[in-house]
Amino acid sequence: MNLPHTPFPGALDSRALARLFTEARTHNAWRDKPIPADTERALYDLMCMGPTSANCSPARFVFVSTPQGKERLRPAMSKGNLDKTMAAPLTVIVAHDPKFYDRLPELFPHTDARSWFTGSEAAAQENAFRNGTLQGAYLILAARALGLDCGPMSGFDKGKVTETFLAEEGWEPNFLVNIGYGDPEKLFDRLPRLDFDDACRIV
Repeated sequence: MNLPHTPFPGALDSRALARLFTEARTHNAWRDKPIPADTERALYDLMCMGPTSANCSPARFVFVSTPQGKERLRPAMSKGNLDKTMAAPLTVIVAHDPKFYDRLPELFPHTDARSWFTGSEAAAQENAFRNGTLQGAYLILAARALGLDCGPMSGFDKGKVTETFLAEEGWEPNFLVNIGYGDPEKLFDRLPRLDFDDACRIV
């Protein structure tokens, strides 16, 4: 994968671009190295600055790092994701609040944005899922920016995760992200990406 070849004033240097994108990998094995204290807050404080529609910020996060928390998560994991999740220093449940709009008077006080969603459950769900997914991606970039590695996953029992971790708040799970210091010796070969002409149009 080539780095941008056209000069962009103010762009990050090649080392930063490599850390965030071109050399970043999805990790499935983890070194026995603890993550810094208060990593969870550092991740959130970076992630929350990313844009969402009308600043709606629907994503909610459950940071699972204790042995007790990992054991609660164990029954929900698919066979292929179990061992790496138990080994990761931190697993984040990326969820969203279906009633995110109740915080819009605080988050977007310029107008009555709450009313945009209270009349349509479908519109609320679409926006919660879209913007919550965006925020999950920001979480991955925040982790990489802090020198951590990530392993996002979809293989889990949604019902069990909801029942065990989210039901009390009414949140809904989207995906999981293992975070720590990945073992580069156990990476798979990088898979191909689509070329620009296959994936893009300029109109």
